[in-house]
Amino acid sequence: MSRRSILSHVRRAAVAAVVCASLGGCAGYHIGPIKPKFMEGVNSIAIPTFRNETLIPRIEVLVSDTVIRQIQEDGTYKVASSVDTSDAVMEGEITQVKRRASRSVLGDVQATQEFEMTLSLHYRITRRATGEVLDDKTVNGTTSFFVSGDVNQDEIQAIPLATQDAAVRMVSEISEGW
Repeated sequence: MSRRSILSHVRRAAVAAVVCASLGGCAGYHIGPIKPKFMEGVNSIAIPTFRNETLIPRIEVLVSDTVIRQIQEDGTYKVASSVDTSDAVMEGEITQVKRRASRSVLGDVQATQEFEMTLSLHYRITRRATGEVLDDKTVNGTTSFFVSGDVNQDEIQAIPLATQDAAVRMVSEISEGW
């Protein structure tokens, strides 16, 4: 065998080794969304308006719309226009909205300068065809706000931020499993 033939075989073997090594490194990767095991087979979710169990009026539409927008932004699931055309149904309720003082006014410990708000959402996802409960959890969204005069008005303006945080946590749970 000539020296040229040996070099040719060595080059081919080296190229083959590099190709095998590079393809083997991608064996665990997957293109596109990877759903958690409990959501297998679900491609579309219907989301009726959440129930409001709090004393804050008219926040149920805000919460439902925020969750729908977050699911659409995530892109893992399609939001179905009706329960009849969906693979699963997400029913939810706003269970609690709390605020607690987190910073007092300098020189007056009884006056509050900053509050922390927590909004709690309970949701249940059921498979439409079988009625099987796929996920049943509570998520909390938090935000903080400063008092600028009227505490109630400041609280109302902070609700969308806490709702957004809760929606992000909820969608992360159902699309990534954590």
